[in-house]
Amino acid sequence: MAGKIVALHIATAHRAPMEHPQTARAVADLGMEGDIHNKPGGKRQVLLMDEETLNAFGLEAGRVRENITTRGVELKTLAPGTRLRAGGAVFEITQACDPCKMIDDIRPGLRERMQGQRGMLARVIEGGEVRVGDVIMIEGEV
Repeated sequence: MAGKIVALHIATAHRAPMEHPQTARAVADLGMEGDIHNKPGGKRQVLLMDEETLNAFGLEAGRVRENITTRGVELKTLAPGTRLRAGGAVFEITQACDPCKMIDDIRPGLRERMQGQRGMLARVIEGGEVRVGDVIMIEGEV
């Protein structure tokens, strides 16, 4: 199954508007270059969210503060350990992302409705450049 990157988002400060570059660099065992959430060794280095779920909730790309918005990959079906190649980088799914309180700032009650649907967290296994339009390939589990 292959999908593609439809948008990229970098959080440079907490609660500040996210940047929306056409190209970004994933840094091995850190996260997206310039993102405030970078953490060596962390399980929450990158948040991937699919466009299909955003559309079902009437949300635009980046609204739930994801780093990578995808199309054509059923993210919520991917088991921890699944590896994805996107552009020049490889990501490993670590866990589902539970909606935080900030989600209710978007729309009251949205946090509860999004339970189990806020995308998947990943760590960066191989760093590299990713671009809007890059293909995402599932490489399997480790």
